Amino acid sequence: MNLFRWSVGAVVAWQLCASSAWADVELGAVLPLSGSSASIGEDQRRGIELAVAKINAQGGVLGQKLKVRVEDSGGTANTALDATRKLATVDHVPVVLGEFSSSVTIPIGQFLVRQGEVHVNIGSSSQQVRKIGAGSFSVIGLDDLSARFAAQDVYARNLHRVAFIAPNNGYGQGLAGEFKKRFEALGGAVVSQVLYTEGQSTYRRELEQAARAKPDAYVYSAYGQEAATLNRQAYEMQLNKTPWYGIYLTMCTSDTPPQIAQGQIGLEVGALGGTAKAYADAYQSAYKEAPRSAFGSYAYDATMLAAAAINSAHSADPAKIRTAMAAIGKGYDGVTGDIAFDGDGQRAVQPYEKVVFKQAVVAQ
Repeated sequence: MNLFRWSVGAVVAWQLCASSAWADVELGAVLPLSGSSASIGEDQRRGIELAVAKINAQGGVLGQKLKVRVEDSGGTANTALDATRKLATVDHVPVVLGEFSSSVTIPIGQFLVRQGEVHVNIGSSSQQVRKIGAGSFSVIGLDDLSARFAAQDVYARNLHRVAFIAPNNGYGQGLAGEFKKRFEALGGAVVSQVLYTEGQSTYRRELEQAARAKPDAYVYSAYGQEAATLNRQAYEMQLNKTPWYGIYLTMCTSDTPPQIAQGQIGLEVGALGGTAKAYADAYQSAYKEAPRSAFGSYAYDATMLAAAAINSAHSADPAKIRTAMAAIGKGYDGVTGDIAFDGDGQRAVQPYEKVVFKQAVVAQ
C-alpha cells in the first residue's frame, strides 16, 4: 500500500497495534521550535514526522520501529548544546539531525563529532559547516551554491546595482562575501552591504543606509520574525517599490503578512525529486495545508537517509552508520532531488527554484 494514501494518524494507529515488545531504534533532532525561526522549526518537525510514519509503515529500521526524539533549541546555541548533550549522552542516540541557523548547527555538530556520533545538517548553509569534521553530513547545499545561483538570477533580471542585507553572523557574513564575489564577477555592483545585529526592535537605520545607495534591488536573507520586522519597516518606508530578492524566500517571508511580502522574488531550495509531489500530498493530507517552507522536505530526506544508512550498516553503531552514510550519499534519490556528498560530507549539487510571493511562494 502506498503510504501517501494514509494520514499520519492512521499510521500512528497502525503502529500502536504492533507488538509492545518491539523495541525502538531512536534518532535525535534539535530544532528551533521556539524563537525567531519557530515556524521553520515546526515545518522541519513535520517533515521528520512524515518520514518516520513512512519508514514504520514499511517495516521500520532493523525490523524495529523508528522513533525520533525531538528537542527544542530555542534558536540559541547554549540551549541547543544542552539538548544535544542529552540526546547523545543520556538518550544515546547514534544520529542527531539539526539545526536551522548556522550559529546553532555548527557548535552542536562539533560536539557530536567529538562524541563520535553522526550529525546531519538539515537547514544551515554557511561555509563554516564544511569545517565541522568527519561524521557530519549536509543534505542541503552550502552558500557557495546558493550565492552563485542568486548572483546569476539577479544579474539576469537586469538588476545590476544592489543593496545586500543579511544578519551579522556566520551565515550572513559568509553569504554576503560569496554573493559579492560572484555578482561582481558578472559585472554587477553591491552598492551597499548591511549586516544587521539580530534581536533589534527596529531596523530603520540599517534600511536608511541601504536606501541611500539608490539600488536597483534589495537582496536580502533573514530569519522568520527578524525578516518580518525588516519587511514591515521597509514597507512603511515605501522601499518595497524597489524589487526585493530573498535568498531562501520562504524563510524570509514565513512570518511576514502577505500584503507586505506580495511580489517579492527570490530563490528557494528545490524539492524536485521524483517523490516531491507525494511528499506535498502527504503533508496536505496530514496537516490540512501546503508545506509552509521548503525546509521540512530536507528534514524528511535526512530522516530517510539516516534510516537507510542504519539498515545498510545492519547496526545502530555510529561508526558503522558513518561509513554507510558516506556510501549511500554517492547518490540517493530524495524528495529534494539527488543527494550526493562531496569529500567533506556536504551536498555536492543543490537544486534551486526561482520563486515569487503571491499570497504564497510559488515557482515562476
